[in-house]
Amino acid sequence: MSNTEALAVGSGDGNGDGEVLTASAIVAKAATGSHVLEIKGYSLTKGLGNGNFITSSTFSVGGRCWCIDYYPDGDTSESADWISIFLKLDLAAADAVDVKAQFQFSVLDSMDETVPMLNFKSSMMRTCAETRSWGFVKFAERKTLEESVYVKDDCLRIRCDITVTKNIRTEAAATHQFVVVPPSDMPKHFGRLLSTADGTTDVTFEVEGEQFPAHRCVLAARSSAFMADLFGSMKKKAKDRIRIDGMEARVFKAMLHFIYTDAMPEIDKDDELVITQHLLVAADRYDLERLKLMCEQKLCSYIDTSTVATTLALAEQHGCHGLKKVCLKLLQSPSLLKIAMATEGFDHLISSCPSLIKELLAKVFACP
Repeated sequence: MSNTEALAVGSGDGNGDGEVLTASAIVAKAATGSHVLEIKGYSLTKGLGNGNFITSSTFSVGGRCWCIDYYPDGDTSESADWISIFLKLDLAAADAVDVKAQFQFSVLDSMDETVPMLNFKSSMMRTCAETRSWGFVKFAERKTLEESVYVKDDCLRIRCDITVTKNIRTEAAATHQFVVVPPSDMPKHFGRLLSTADGTTDVTFEVEGEQFPAHRCVLAARSSAFMADLFGSMKKKAKDRIRIDGMEARVFKAMLHFIYTDAMPEIDKDDELVITQHLLVAADRYDLERLKLMCEQKLCSYIDTSTVATTLALAEQHGCHGLKKVCLKLLQSPSLLKIAMATEGFDHLISSCPSLIKELLAKVFACP
């Protein structure tokens, strides 16, 4: 008997007489997941400009990587008084092409419940290299939202629920594969190489009296500055120990962690702002552009009237154009500028970056 015949269900005498009912099923599998985007300092995001957006961190659902693009001043001129929001497929991730998915954006209240009037669900869509971003141009009217109770302590929370339909044919093909390739664990192994210091290290750095063993080849491969110092014409190959001045030991340790793992280390919340500021300086000093951008992104979340002047000076001195833009955008508000001018950081800004004051005043007086 064939497999198809085995699935037959019916009535009869078993000799081929009578009515026979056959049935089959197609089982579509799906993966679901949610991501909550917290917009802290909501009022500071306004004024970014129509068509400009802020991107969330990347998250994974259904074996694909996604992020959310948040437009505080709308995506188009028709939505200038609205918040626009889009779900985007991260094409930089492996195997992230041609995905069938459905998603829903919802504003959350103080009890983590979705707000019915601010709950929008998409139809089933397919994302690919040509069309990888889907969402709502008019997600929430700013005036209505700000008069509601859903922006609490200047924080707006939006949840995105995603259902990804798995490719059945791909899954069927996968059943014939006997080798599964896991994600890269290279950062884990290099991190272990740094933490164990098992005799393979060939250089030790002294920072504020602390010793940090490392590997010349790893440092040189990750940083052109270390390449020049350790293997260039001014190489210090003859030295087994190198002293680093002008940097805190904890900052150097955090920088080494990034060099070996391509990720920022866990930092205590109380120290995060200060260490991130110093880490940005270290990243610029040793030409670690990815680390520098990661620090810029984190510092953007700390910008307010008490920190904006110090952060702006830091951005100007180390060529952080994105961070500088966010700071200038906040200071374009005369009321916020007045508060910031009363801080010690603003005095430092005037003395260290006088040309920025002219640029700032030009932007303030250019505002309607």
